[in-house]
Amino acid sequence: CNLQPKDAAKMPESAWKLLFYTLSWSYGIYLLFFTDYPFFYDPPSVFYDWKKGMDVPTDIAIAYLLQCSFYGHSIYATAYMDTWRKDSVVMLLHHVVTLTLIAFSYAFRAGTAGRRGSCWGLGELCWVSRLSRGSCGPLNPPWSLCPGRFWFRLYWFPLKVLYATCYSSLQSVPNIPFYFFFNALLLVLTLMNIYWFLYIVLFVAKVLMGQMQEVNDVREYDVEDSKKT
Repeated sequence: CNLQPKDAAKMPESAWKLLFYTLSWSYGIYLLFFTDYPFFYDPPSVFYDWKKGMDVPTDIAIAYLLQCSFYGHSIYATAYMDTWRKDSVVMLLHHVVTLTLIAFSYAFRAGTAGRRGSCWGLGELCWVSRLSRGSCGPLNPPWSLCPGRFWFRLYWFPLKVLYATCYSSLQSVPNIPFYFFFNALLLVLTLMNIYWFLYIVLFVAKVLMGQMQEVNDVREYDVEDSKKT
């Protein structure tokens, strides 16, 4: 693709994430809309008839396995393989929190706490296009990342997941185990979602004010910062 050396180093990371997020998100869409599970339209249903040691359906277990393996790998990849960015420490914390939620929610059958949708795929598509000197066209990042992240992470996540785990879980199972543990981690993820949304707002603002001549990742260190680092 005649990539610049700096872009060639970042392409495998973005291409891999684009592939995984596309496949995992598609599988999530299948579970939510093409099966009999009512989780999307009725999130509290996860806790109906909940009991310790209840069976986990095979298709749900596959989703857990895929997500758990990916985030387990991501901890290593973020620390040793991916381009180091200003938010890499937060990203590491995100992976640890997510992996903890996935593993413990599977162990204690707290399904909503472990199954999380992802809106990263659209962002990776735009970065792959930018790195290859292509054009995102209608997927231009300033207009796709901001509404997408807000809708999925700051609207649906609290509305669907936090509501079910913080309120509905106690209505269905008053003595549900690890209530504060799960919800504390989910609230940490919410704060991270706000943190990354502010990065996107900054990105859009720089584009609108003409401070960026091309699409760049505002999380990356500039040349001077890199020399100091």
